[in-house]
Amino acid sequence: MNKPIIAIPIGDPAGIGPEIVAKALADTQVTNEALCIAIGDRKVMEQAIKIAKKPLQIRLIEKPAEAADKPGVLNLIDLDNIDPSSFEMGAVSGLCGRASFEYIEKSIELAKSGLVDAVATTPINKESLRAGNVDFIGHTEIFGKLTGTPDPLTMFEVRNLRIFFLTRHVSLAQACKMVKKDRIVDYVVRCTKALERLGVTEGTMAIAGLNPHSGEHGLFGNEEVEEVFPAVEQLKKMGYSVEGPIGADSVFHLALLGKYNSVLSLYHDQGHIAAKTLDFEKTIAVTNGLPFLRTSVDHGTAFDIAGKGIASAVSMIEAIHVAAKYAPNFKRSFSLPY
Repeated sequence: MNKPIIAIPIGDPAGIGPEIVAKALADTQVTNEALCIAIGDRKVMEQAIKIAKKPLQIRLIEKPAEAADKPGVLNLIDLDNIDPSSFEMGAVSGLCGRASFEYIEKSIELAKSGLVDAVATTPINKESLRAGNVDFIGHTEIFGKLTGTPDPLTMFEVRNLRIFFLTRHVSLAQACKMVKKDRIVDYVVRCTKALERLGVTEGTMAIAGLNPHSGEHGLFGNEEVEEVFPAVEQLKKMGYSVEGPIGADSVFHLALLGKYNSVLSLYHDQGHIAAKTLDFEKTIAVTNGLPFLRTSVDHGTAFDIAGKGIASAVSMIEAIHVAAKYAPNFKRSFSLPY
């Protein structure tokens, strides 16, 4: 079997996750490039197939080796952990939060065991996780903890633009305090290794500026002068191909044109705005530094439209596409059981 095998936890049952999984796995583009294994609940997926109005047949399996590589077949590992009658579509639910965590947990187990090549995740809800007594704020933290990866690297990919993030879920004030020379050096080193693992070995990484016009040599802030410039100088002495700081109002455009192979965004929204303005639905998150490849849609549970059959599967399809594209670069130390 030459196709990569991708596990897809179906996300929060009260959100659009199950619906977009059904729509994506009914798409011939997806079935042509990957063998997908949904991780979820049979009853939830039966409901999602009806909502999505797709001619799919569920094939219950216990392990990926039992999956059928046929159009119109949705291979499902059924955890049988929730019933649609026990929750309301589009509403925060502890039952759904707990169930969504268990789907992710199973997908990680499969990936760590070498039974799948990658994991492509669907939306979960932070409030539902909390209500279900799941002590994680989101996917990245779950994957980090369950794989023993202390600080996973998030990378966005949209078209040929790749964006890494020096800081993630902290306040803007705290993010500015975290723009330090040593942190930048550490991140560029790790981001470069992540790119190499994805097969990206050529090109230069750019460091985005923090302040307007990268501070204009201290006129609008000292972070660039005191932290970013020294970090870039040290990295160049270490042999890394890196430039910066480059004004954030132009660096993402330049990277899109191919001048840079990636950009290190200094805070969450700086990179998110650039990627999602370019193409909201096709912005895909790739979590680097894990023992395996993980991609994800970069939108939420969309409770306002859950259950209405109108959710777009474009991002889910793209997440599977990116996983299939990069999976061959992740060399296994194991053999699949067929």
